[in-house]
Amino acid sequence: MSNQDKNPLELEERIIAALRTVYDPEIPVNVYDLGLIYDVDVDHETGVVHITMTLTSPNCPVSDFLCEDLEMKVKAVKGITEVHIEITFEPQWDQSMLSDEAKLELGMM
Repeated sequence: MSNQDKNPLELEERIIAALRTVYDPEIPVNVYDLGLIYDVDVDHETGVVHITMTLTSPNCPVSDFLCEDLEMKVKAVKGITEVHIEITFEPQWDQSMLSDEAKLELGMM
């Protein structure tokens, strides 16, 4: 990896930027601002990313699509070699997890 790829803060910012390009097709807000991403753990030596996330509902009909899109876009970040996604429902997602940007987009502010 280049020195730029080893800068932990910059790499994480690029990962977050990639996460913000993944949208739930049922809600016009990206998964990061929806509050669906609980944790992003990056191994800066190997380029492996572990993402812990949730869905708006355990019966989400687009869960496979979201995970595939998320994996593809994060893996496209320079310096990332692998992406592992873990789905959890603890804690269960609710509207309080929305970012201010998401609330504004959804007319909740």
